[in-house]
Amino acid sequence: MQPYISEEQLKIHHQKHHQAYVNSANTIFEKLQKARKDNIDLDIKSTLKELSFQIGGHLLHSLFWNNLASAGTTNESNKLLIDYIENEFGSFERFKKEFTQAALSVEGSGWAALTFDKQTNKLIIMQIEKHNINIYPTFQILMILDVFEHAYYIDYKNERAKFIEAFWNIVNWDEVNKRFEELQEL
Repeated sequence: MQPYISEEQLKIHHQKHHQAYVNSANTIFEKLQKARKDNIDLDIKSTLKELSFQIGGHLLHSLFWNNLASAGTTNESNKLLIDYIENEFGSFERFKKEFTQAALSVEGSGWAALTFDKQTNKLIIMQIEKHNINIYPTFQILMILDVFEHAYYIDYKNERAKFIEAFWNIVNWDEVNKRFEELQEL
């Protein structure tokens, strides 16, 4: 994915950060099992809030990895998805601008996502804070961008805008199209 994302950046992001969410979620599950087995009271509110954060981190990262493609192998040719984007946003460039603005303006750490709402048959941009705040229930994520600093700090330091600009060169449009087509079949 070079020059847009270095191997070092991807390796640390995947093996350290993403793995930490998986490990933490598993630790919380073990804690819940032990508490239930031994009839120990827990602070359920804080435990479930932490579990939501960790599971959200794992699931969003899992979508993110598949949503990336090697530089030069991206594909924006899916007619149905492009028609939906143009109908909803007016043009692909307008969509790209709004998605970029959503990614730039996430408060603190979070994500920008292109989602599809089956009930309204609409594409909607979702701005997720942390891993679990501002999520629209039942909206399916088609494309997602991690804008936590851990996603870009090695390559871009604190220049989130440059990372977002680079992202557009490695979007795996085949995967985005596949997710969209699968929703159309339901």
